[in-house]
Amino acid sequence: MMQNYLQKDRKWKAEIGQLRELAMAAGLSEELKWGKPCYTSEGKNIVIIQPFKDSVALMFFKGVLLKDPNGLLEEQGPNSRSAKRLSFRNPEEIEEKRIAIQEFLKEAVDIENRGVQLPENQEEQRLPPELETIFEQDEPLRSAFQKLTPGRRRMYLIHFNEAQQEATRSRRIEKSRPKIIAGKGLNER
Repeated sequence: MMQNYLQKDRKWKAEIGQLRELAMAAGLSEELKWGKPCYTSEGKNIVIIQPFKDSVALMFFKGVLLKDPNGLLEEQGPNSRSAKRLSFRNPEEIEEKRIAIQEFLKEAVDIENRGVQLPENQEEQRLPPELETIFEQDEPLRSAFQKLTPGRRRMYLIHFNEAQQEATRSRRIEKSRPKIIAGKGLNER
């Protein structure tokens, strides 16, 4: 499966090869997760290679715990609490940051091996009143929502709470119901 991924003609083939080499040299195991090369230590996710339109990134799952005195790590997105990444646009950028990448990989493995946990989220998303009302009348939805992973619940709550109007929140909840019942995340098919 991984060989098929690596053999495909991709825009970032050289960069993916370089990042793969660094991850493998760090003693990580290679798997294909979420359709991308993911590197693990003793079954725990450490880093994933993410090809984008304008760059390729090496995303550390517990990036917020890494020491980054030179500010090389970027936020994954506005709703991400733990992941951070390094982005590259050419092989030379990877080579320039080779030592830093190796240090980040070593530290990320050490953090995972020591069992360091991510800090608790201080800004837990609140249930919108519309969802609370629906939960009172729809036990299967409430139960399915509680069974979702914390990350999936959080993404739904962000999506619902972003809506300014009550009617929009209600529509978003109703539209999301089939996915929630199926145990899927907001952006899953």
